[in-house]
Amino acid sequence: MNEQKIQKLRDITLVNNLLFENDEHTCVEFKHNNDSKEMIGKLVSALSNAARIEQQDFGYVLWGIEDDTKKIVGARFNPETKTVGNQVFIMWLTQMLQPRLTFNFRTVNHPNGNLVLLEIPAAINTPVEFDKTAYVRIGSATPRLSEYPEHFQKLITNLRPYNWEKSVAKAFVTADEVVKLLDYTSYIKLTGQNLPDNKVGVLERLEADYLIKKDVGKYWNVTNLGAILFAENLNDFDISLERKGIRFVSYDGDNKASTIKQRIDDKRGYSRAFEGIVSYINNLLPVNEHIGNTQRKSFLLYPEIAIRETISNALIHQDFTISGAGPLVELFNNRLEITNPGKSLVQTERMIDLPPRSRNEALASLMRRMNFCEEQGTGLDKVIISVEIHQLPPPKFQELNDAMRVVLFAPRTFAEMSVTERVRACYQHAIIKYLEGNKMKNNTLCERFGIEKRNAAQASLVIKKALEIKVIKVADPDYPRGGYEPIWA
Repeated sequence: MNEQKIQKLRDITLVNNLLFENDEHTCVEFKHNNDSKEMIGKLVSALSNAARIEQQDFGYVLWGIEDDTKKIVGARFNPETKTVGNQVFIMWLTQMLQPRLTFNFRTVNHPNGNLVLLEIPAAINTPVEFDKTAYVRIGSATPRLSEYPEHFQKLITNLRPYNWEKSVAKAFVTADEVVKLLDYTSYIKLTGQNLPDNKVGVLERLEADYLIKKDVGKYWNVTNLGAILFAENLNDFDISLERKGIRFVSYDGDNKASTIKQRIDDKRGYSRAFEGIVSYINNLLPVNEHIGNTQRKSFLLYPEIAIRETISNALIHQDFTISGAGPLVELFNNRLEITNPGKSLVQTERMIDLPPRSRNEALASLMRRMNFCEEQGTGLDKVIISVEIHQLPPPKFQELNDAMRVVLFAPRTFAEMSVTERVRACYQHAIIKYLEGNKMKNNTLCERFGIEKRNAAQASLVIKKALEIKVIKVADPDYPRGGYEPIWA
């Protein structure tokens, strides 16, 4: 069945639901043929705000129905031909709303008569205003929102936790389609559950984790959370999800002008794509030899935990509302770059010690349950610790215009590191020691860099520079030899 036929069937099912099960849809207005432009504008504002207050996805206006009897009498109102002066009505209405809304007028060819349906999305970031005034739905009235402070407060409260994860990626799908669209077996396995012996049980599990939610009739909606984690193919969903798959590019050189050796545009949900990308990177990496106190050991060029944590952080903390961009992993000869859309919600210099602030709490929670990343607040600590153990250059946390990038560097000796890198390593080492309840000292920094004791003056110079630019401080001014800690401690 093509999308147009699916939409027509869903609209008829929706209308029947609104008419006969209206207790579930409080944000509905029935009209015979009243098409006053002011009335419609106020309704859009009021129903959008009311839908967010009632935690519904949409509000609706239906023309061609008697309000008292709910009898279908047919609609004469045509929003496509209606004008305001010389302007098309829909364009006028769009311009009168702030912020702009993607409302949708549709003709519904119901078996009992033609109707016009206006679908209004719930307010997202701020109250919706019509002609610079916000309205709200109280019973059948549409008063100013400012006249009802308790409703205003509830709206503001409900706006705060609004997130991308619970929005609909694909609407009006059957139970059979749900289990084809989503890799439910991976979900059950990765979350440590027993596979239900019937489809109803599978749907109940998926619904419990907000991967799907009920639509009208006996149909389902797949949420963005369900799609991004467990999609068999992201191309089966809303176009905004197509670029959210993990992309991987390997270059035969140190910059993007180099020849591309491998490229993967993964269209699977993260539950399968994540492990695939990590394994693929590990298989590509050369082996680095680390000489410890007693023996020579071979390790991958980058510690696996550093790769896993930086990629999982990019997935979890990305801003999904930025269109046309998704997580990107790029492997160069001398570094690994992981970039995600959206700026960090935490200052880059405090990303190691401060608890992470995630835009996508449900996604983060599920990925932790599936052991794709460490418990909240410990991931980047372990990245830095693993880098220090292997005596690699310090990772770099970069904030770009609308993105965040973490760079892991291939092995270089202390002599080959720049002054900036040495100071950054010193600062990060001070943080790790602080989180351990200890202090950074000259000898611990020597160990971090692999500096021999007889050359300890090299570490002293790094500490001196870090003190000069005020990224570390003496922990106890009365006992300067007691060690150092981050400047903010």
